[in-house]
Amino acid sequence: MNRTKRFLGALGGLAAFALLWEGYKAVGDPEGTVVLGVRILPRADDLSMPHLLDVVRRLGRPELTGGRPVWQVVLDACLFTLGITAIGFLAGAVVGFLLAALMQRFRLVERGLLPYVVLSQTVPLVALAPLVAGWSGALSFGPYAWQDWMTVSTIAAYLAFFPVAVGLLRGLHSPSAAGVELMRSYAAGWWRTFVKLRLPAALPFLFPALRLAGAAAVVGAVVGEISTGTRGGVGRLVIEYSREATADPAKVYTAMLGAAVLGLVAAAFVSLIELPLMRHRRRVEVNVI
Repeated sequence: MNRTKRFLGALGGLAAFALLWEGYKAVGDPEGTVVLGVRILPRADDLSMPHLLDVVRRLGRPELTGGRPVWQVVLDACLFTLGITAIGFLAGAVVGFLLAALMQRFRLVERGLLPYVVLSQTVPLVALAPLVAGWSGALSFGPYAWQDWMTVSTIAAYLAFFPVAVGLLRGLHSPSAAGVELMRSYAAGWWRTFVKLRLPAALPFLFPALRLAGAAAVVGAVVGEISTGTRGGVGRLVIEYSREATADPAKVYTAMLGAAVLGLVAAAFVSLIELPLMRHRRRVEVNVI
């Protein structure tokens, strides 16, 4: 029943977005809504806001004359970016997990490190990506030189570690004082208390954080591809299609649609992992009660 409600809710959200898009296009000003000289709503002309049906139709037409359909090009680009995103997501999740465990273990580390963890997310990605590319340009792993996709994965990991670190830290602090005292009465050390009490209690906080981290990793990968000029991914495709925006505006939105679907895929993957683990956790809680 819950899955059906979520599915219907997702369909309702898509329908509401489509109605809002087409409704604004029908009644909006082609030059945009301007108040006191400031444009507060976008232009509603076909160049800025093509019909959604035109975007869908453009997916089925060739990218170039005699070439592959756009949907195949976008799919290949999304798969390339998905691989880079997966590496960045895993690296960011591991770093976030270790930082959360370290901050929970040592309060002094939490007080000294947490402000810098938060501060790290204020650095603009557009400025960060060239710096990472410049710093890593001279790196190598033996005979293997640093590749552009590694830079993009690093940027994805940079965005992914933050929600994991903060969300998991909150979850690790969530057990009640009575539960912690009970583990101490069993002479359980920090590691056993962490595994048996704190980590299971943190799962409801961890999985929402992982979904945010997955979406953030996609954003980081796309922005990283755009900033570093990495070829093959959907970020580069957005740049290439943007050059044709005047003659073929619907084509630009096909790449943007691919990036949006990529974010949904990342969040759905985390949800697939969450279902069996949370079901097992609830079953254990029922048995204990």
